[in-house]
Amino acid sequence: MTHRDRFQAVYDAHYPAIHQYAARRTGSPDDCADVISETFLTAWRRIGDVPEGERALLWLYGVARRVLANQKRGASRRAVLAERLRNELAAGRPVRPVELDHVRAAFDRLPERDREVLGLACWEGLSSEQIAKVVGCTAIAARTRLHRARKRLAAALERQSSLTIAMGEA
Repeated sequence: MTHRDRFQAVYDAHYPAIHQYAARRTGSPDDCADVISETFLTAWRRIGDVPEGERALLWLYGVARRVLANQKRGASRRAVLAERLRNELAAGRPVRPVELDHVRAAFDRLPERDREVLGLACWEGLSSEQIAKVVGCTAIAARTRLHRARKRLAAALERQSSLTIAMGEA
């Protein structure tokens, strides 16, 4: 039996149960669909790990349970952020975009290697261990590269700040 056939058999046998499981635990059809799709996407990716027979259903329930937990954590984070924004707006504080052109200019002057690790850490939120996997080095090497890149960015920002002050005094 091919992986595709195996997945199809698991899907056909257990979709109704996973659908009911998700529907009883979510508040909207969209959330339910997300749980189902993430659960079966995981099964597709890890079809070799899916047990045979009825144990497959238990395995799928476990996956669906974790998907639901992730969904709830995400909703909780969004609610906290929304509440904080409501409080700031209610307090009458103006919400202004932060001027970051000087940071972008300093970042753009860094070597590509530094921009890569800083981007992975700051924009993608990856840890040193995850960066190591992406760039193909050890975790220690990634941590070192990230540390050095941060120091070079800080130095570039310091030089830029000193130049701006000196130009303002002239």
